[in-house]
Amino acid sequence: MASNPITAPLLFDRALLRARMDRARRGGPVTFLLDRVREDFEERLQAVMRNFADVADIWTPGELLRKPVADRFQSITRIDPDQSETLRLPPQSLDLAVSALAFQFVNDLPGVLAQVRRALKPDGLLLAAMLGGDTLTELRQSFAGAEAECEGGVSPRVVPFADLRDVGALLQRAGFALPVTDVDRVVVRYDSAFALMADLRRMGATNILVERRHTPTRRATMLRMAQIYGERFADADGRIRATFDIVWLSGWAPHESQQRPLRPGSAKASLEAAVKRVPKG
Repeated sequence: MASNPITAPLLFDRALLRARMDRARRGGPVTFLLDRVREDFEERLQAVMRNFADVADIWTPGELLRKPVADRFQSITRIDPDQSETLRLPPQSLDLAVSALAFQFVNDLPGVLAQVRRALKPDGLLLAAMLGGDTLTELRQSFAGAEAECEGGVSPRVVPFADLRDVGALLQRAGFALPVTDVDRVVVRYDSAFALMADLRRMGATNILVERRHTPTRRATMLRMAQIYGERFADADGRIRATFDIVWLSGWAPHESQQRPLRPGSAKASLEAAVKRVPKG
């Protein structure tokens, strides 16, 4: 049988991602986004009225499962970020798979979701949060404007982020039942674009695109970028805004107990008959 020649494009240098996350951890990481996701995750999990025994935390850059939430589980497998996107998880071995702020740096997200789906037991749950939507749109626009003015061209600066509709479609494509997606928009204010970029370094979230620029950015371009940022995206007090869209996604491994939509034509009463039964006023 011939192998499938179609492979996902290589967008991200995941070895560089691991190196930059390690550097951020050594230097004292900035964790306000992960803290927010952790709090939201705990609330979402508490709303699920069932027990989970075997759990995997996939590539979360920090601690997501803490006490007392962790006490609900019998075993927790933590998969640290690395260059590979292969999840060495046995089929139907998990009741719950979780991930926070990691899937936005995956080259083959459909493939990873399919791997998670295979690793879940019937009626197992995936609950994850990733950056998407309009995340860092202000920084992207400011860099594009500065490079166009100062250098006559634009280079990839900010990673491409998936939107809500794309993520929902990928869950369905991977075979998840009852897929749900939503967005939590976080707007953070900074004294300058350089303060924002310092935080991104301490998140391990600076540019890891394979096609990124490999030469130092000219000082004039950086200064113009910060100026454009302040002109377009500053509040009255002079502080700038930075958008982070946290896309939440969840889906279940199919099970016979789950609700299913009715088949077309299977309704036992027609709309016409229902309307005729409505008493006239």
